[in-house]
Amino acid sequence: MSVVEREMYARGRKHFDQGEIDPALEAFSSLLNSRENFADIHYMVGILFERKGDLDAAAESLRKAIRLNPQYAEALLALASIHERRGDFDRSRELAERASSVSNPGPHRLDPTTRGKLANLQAQVGDAYAEAGEKREAIEAYRKALDRCPNFHDIRHRLGVVLREAGLPDQAAREFKRILRVNPELVDARIQLGLTHYSLGRTKDALTEWDRVATDCPGREDIELYRRLARSSPAQKTDPEPSE
Repeated sequence: MSVVEREMYARGRKHFDQGEIDPALEAFSSLLNSRENFADIHYMVGILFERKGDLDAAAESLRKAIRLNPQYAEALLALASIHERRGDFDRSRELAERASSVSNPGPHRLDPTTRGKLANLQAQVGDAYAEAGEKREAIEAYRKALDRCPNFHDIRHRLGVVLREAGLPDQAAREFKRILRVNPELVDARIQLGLTHYSLGRTKDALTEWDRVATDCPGREDIELYRRLARSSPAQKTDPEPSE
């Protein structure tokens, strides 16, 4: 995250911790306009909407958090609580059992909550390195975070971006594809995969990704710009895909 985004996150988190619902929602909503792939922000937004009594918006935000991090025990339990309040006891029990299964690490292993906290701290180190232009150190930090929590796709997304910026687009493409295999509806990952294809000269592959985004999210000016740029490219290579 940029300095401004980190400040906005800190402001939203402070309001959240102090129970100040509307200021927290305002800060987090602004941040999500540019950073849609942070599971913990979607989780906190879900909790805030639940406190306001808007269960539909709360459930939607919590589902987004779970799509980004399928092992997010707190989000699973919060969504289970909403289903229970609605009288959907079977779905509530299913989510609670799922949360219980990911929270039972077995002997000699860190519990998922602790692993998640450590992974996010490691990712923050990666963010700091990336902002300072230390790409290799950022890559190492993100990979360490993902060693702890491979399903934290927000961190994998950041890894893919910095890999491309470090001149490793083939590796970046593999990371974005890995995200999309699990969550094919993550628009930001598909956009970044398109940009990575384009950087490799695979213009037709880039257009395939951006055309799908344009269909799913019509009217996005950035996508229209990318598509015009790709269609005006003098060469549209279809090089072999990097090995998985």
